[in-house]
Amino acid sequence: MDTYRDQDGTLISAVQWFPNSDSGDDAVWSDRDGKNANRPYVITVNNERAYLESGDWIIAEQKRGYFRVCKPDRFNDLYTPV
Repeated sequence: MDTYRDQDGTLISAVQWFPNSDSGDDAVWSDRDGKNANRPYVITVNNERAYLESGDWIIAEQKRGYFRVCKPDRFNDLYTPV
């Protein structure tokens, strides 16, 4: 994950996710069966699944092992690379 700064100066770690790439592999899960089989997701701080679409940004939460998802247009409005 790379480091980005928001408009208030807070630093975050994030990676843009694409299928069939290794970006964010340590954060991405998918089920093997059921209605969401092979649909990638991350686990949020509320222990919920946030499903990913190609190009979404995965942002690491301060609580280790949890993540949130941000759409590309919103991410580009809020964050700049450090």
